[in-house]
Amino acid sequence: MNNKAITNFVHQIIQIALSLIVIVLLSNCLIDNPIQAQSEKELKVMTFNIRYGTANDGENSWQFRKDNVVQTIQAFKPDLLGLQEALKFQIDELLIQMPDYSYVGGGRDDGKNMGEYSCIFYQKDRFNVDSTETFWFSETPNIVASKSWGNNITRICTWARLHNKFSGKDFYLFNVHLDHESQPSREMSTELLMKRINEKTLPVILTGDFNCGEDNRAIRTILSGGLIDTYRILNAKQPNEGTF
Repeated sequence: MNNKAITNFVHQIIQIALSLIVIVLLSNCLIDNPIQAQSEKELKVMTFNIRYGTANDGENSWQFRKDNVVQTIQAFKPDLLGLQEALKFQIDELLIQMPDYSYVGGGRDDGKNMGEYSCIFYQKDRFNVDSTETFWFSETPNIVASKSWGNNITRICTWARLHNKFSGKDFYLFNVHLDHESQPSREMSTELLMKRINEKTLPVILTGDFNCGEDNRAIRTILSGGLIDTYRILNAKQPNEGTF
């Protein structure tokens, strides 16, 4: 592996470690039996923007970095994984190398196979999917490929209601990718997001690439809505720390 590839791999790991994951995870709501094995009690959740696979990245193009992506995911062994910027062929290649996972989600361009996904990977032996949906961050969220609020790129959220076969409990996971340019879009998107989350009556986990720092108004909207930034609970803020 050359120096540039190593740098890219390290960057990917740092990106995962510093990604802002906003999670509410109430253990007493998800687990009934206090004497269950520790592996059954815990949920390991990961968020990972893998960068779309058709980008002209030279030595860091998908064909050269995909094995590093797989190795990074396998090193963390998440029970649940929110991916951003994943194209269908990337998802297929990941599943070949990680057969313990399945996924839900659709491409942002047609709700099916076209465009980037904000999909949810889950461990098949631990979870069943009860229901799932993809909606668009726009004034018409149920209209495929719709966009509003100043974002030039279509933005989506995929959610799933999951049943934990180990604990017998259900919960939701929402996975998002907010706009990288438009602050009004980020703010309006998180308002819509929290409206959808607050319609749920079960615990919610939120993962994503929020394309903003944790002091941004969009993140404050999420936190003021009752979700908890578990990354920050576990890690004291460091100088010059990144969030995306």
